[in-house]
Amino acid sequence: MTVAWAVIDLDALRHNLRLLRARAGRARVMAVIKADAYGHGLVPVARALADEADALAVAHLSEARALRRAGIRTPLVLLHGALGEGEWREVLALGLQPVVHRAEQVDLLERLRPERPPAVWLKVDTGMHRLGVAPMELPDLHWRLTRLLGGPPRLLSHLACADEPDGAFQARQVDRFLALTEGLPGERSLANSAALLSRPDLALDWVRPGIALYGASPFPGRRGSEWGLRPVMTFQARLIAVRALAAGEAVGYGATWRAPRDLPLGTVAAGYGDGYPRACPSGTPVHVRGRPAALAGRVSMDLITLDLSAAPGAVPGDAVTLWGGDLPVETVAEAAGTIPYELLTRLGGRVERRHTGAGHG
Repeated sequence: MTVAWAVIDLDALRHNLRLLRARAGRARVMAVIKADAYGHGLVPVARALADEADALAVAHLSEARALRRAGIRTPLVLLHGALGEGEWREVLALGLQPVVHRAEQVDLLERLRPERPPAVWLKVDTGMHRLGVAPMELPDLHWRLTRLLGGPPRLLSHLACADEPDGAFQARQVDRFLALTEGLPGERSLANSAALLSRPDLALDWVRPGIALYGASPFPGRRGSEWGLRPVMTFQARLIAVRALAAGEAVGYGATWRAPRDLPLGTVAAGYGDGYPRACPSGTPVHVRGRPAALAGRVSMDLITLDLSAAPGAVPGDAVTLWGGDLPVETVAEAAGTIPYELLTRLGGRVERRHTGAGHG
């Protein structure tokens, strides 16, 4: 019997893509599926989105390689770009669209002089200072790529504070990107999930939704459902024991929680080894048979324990929802002091993924 699993609703995924496309207006949609599609399964998610997204984006060459092996022919954007001549050759062989973020990458491409140049994205650093060419380098590199490719590269940057849409830092980045790219030919992309949800005027030619595709909010204190997004992942595990606990008895490592009264205590076969955050405190909500229950004691590697006072009929074998459905992943992330991105992408390898919906297969 499977003790921990995640139901991945591909119909919800496709719903979210269509909703985000509607917000993007005329802009094309690059669906970001890096990090195993945010923990949802790289290949099944790619297959579900392949016919509706204008492009798919991954971070690593290994991800692109896996998608091509699986028969995915949708345009693939390689966000980290190619490092070294060997990777450039593989990028060309796989028909990828690399992001160029260093002058040395242009040097290598010029040295290779491919007969069929790839579509290239030129990334400019507007203030985040992770990847991107310096603003002063942009005109020369744009000209060199245009000459090499036979047409202009696409242009993009990344917003550091998109979850603060009214903040001064984002305003500076937006103004800088628009000023730097004014007059340069080539399609432009700036909006990630947060910018698309809060500033659809920044959609430009391409949008790059990530977390919103999976139904979660990029904004602290808000839920994806506020925009009509549907949660794609429901993380569940099996209740494997129920016992009577007397008032005052301690539970779990460190004996950090004691029963405030006589109550039924449940043990669930999932823990931080499966991706449920160790930082979740006692009281973090879960659902059992659709009724609320609460974490009691520390999360351990393979097990968590629950106060089942509000779900007295629970028995071993019942499914416990750790997040998803009516229990937003954002709620659990807030309890753990983190963000939904981390919870989704850290789901453990021993958690079975069950893909459902019309997009499956």
